[in-house]
Amino acid sequence: MRVSGARAALGVAVAWLALVGGGLVTAPAADAVDRAPRFTERTGLAPGVEYREFSVPSSHGTAYGHLVTIDLRTPGLGLDLVHPGAVGARAPLSQLAGRRGAVAAVNGDFFNITETQHPGVEATRAPVGPAIAAGHRLKGAVPRAQRFGPKLPTGTETEDVIAVGADHTARLDRLHLSGTVRTPRGTLALRGLNQYALAENGIGAFDAAWGPTSRVRATCGSDTDRAAPCSTQTYEVTVRRGRVSAVTTAPGRGQVAADSVVLVGREAGATALQALRVGDRVTVRHQLAASRPGRLTFAVGGFPIARDRQPLAGLDTGTAAVRSAAGIGAHGHRVYLLSLDGRPEYRSGLSVAELADLMLRLGADDAVNLDGGGSSTLVTQEPGTSGPTVRNNPSGGAERPVPNGIGVFTAI
Repeated sequence: MRVSGARAALGVAVAWLALVGGGLVTAPAADAVDRAPRFTERTGLAPGVEYREFSVPSSHGTAYGHLVTIDLRTPGLGLDLVHPGAVGARAPLSQLAGRRGAVAAVNGDFFNITETQHPGVEATRAPVGPAIAAGHRLKGAVPRAQRFGPKLPTGTETEDVIAVGADHTARLDRLHLSGTVRTPRGTLALRGLNQYALAENGIGAFDAAWGPTSRVRATCGSDTDRAAPCSTQTYEVTVRRGRVSAVTTAPGRGQVAADSVVLVGREAGATALQALRVGDRVTVRHQLAASRPGRLTFAVGGFPIARDRQPLAGLDTGTAAVRSAAGIGAHGHRVYLLSLDGRPEYRSGLSVAELADLMLRLGADDAVNLDGGGSSTLVTQEPGTSGPTVRNNPSGGAERPVPNGIGVFTAI
């Protein structure tokens, strides 16, 4: 009996080892433990809002991070866009958050930070993706080839956003601009709204939300190359109170009046606008159509890195950097805002793939990568303090002015 019992035990052991070797039984990987974030501080900022600091091992060394968790089921709590008041402008995140009285905020979308490829053309500082603030659409997305930021993962577009709906739940969505310009000579397609870049042959609209920044950049680059020369075929039409009030052959600058809209065309779009005359009646209509039903009250651009508890395929694993991200969990009721620290000892940061893994470990089901590097900033305002505190150390040594951010508010 002892021999047969030993043989039986040995047979069970061999069978178990065979299963493990064949991949049918798995034990927790060491990597699952090694890459778990280690929290060092926890602070309640407001009901439903918590701030935490953490460190996490990475392929390039230890990264240090700052995390704000928001429970959108808390009465009065919500998210909205913080921005300078003009699409073509930027300011430090602490100022943007402080002006609005945000409890916390993280920097937002990638933006037109430089124009070295187009000498003499002003960088607009305008963001890449769509934006909605307090339920009002501010801008559409630039063409894919005209964006700034890391390479987009397969299946993602510049139209992708993280958003909050009127139902008070967060979601990933895609906002497509659709619009028309109705003229006495026919209806034209509108291809842009307050964008620093237009598709070739397109027509874009600029309204008061754009600000006083030059509109020339909208006619530079191409559908395949951001550095392509500016178009030599351009035309600009100002429509005031529904009638053409001015025309010119080149895009201009200056604040657009509240009762006006400026149309900028390039190539075929410019030719179509040249048919308009001062006094012509023109009607401009546009909308940002979501891919999912339900009105949005807030949206900001950022490219998805995780969906449905899975990282997206093809995320970069080699380039590490200081990064910011936003995630969604608990069926849209919980939001995670994250920024890595830019101190020299942590500046190596994370790859995009590691960032996706981290967001999933923190509890997010879906996540987007926001602007990073010197733009990465997270601010909070604790009860009893007079203004926001910058929690991370920006990698540039000071806050970089940014075009927008995700703000957390207790009275929405």
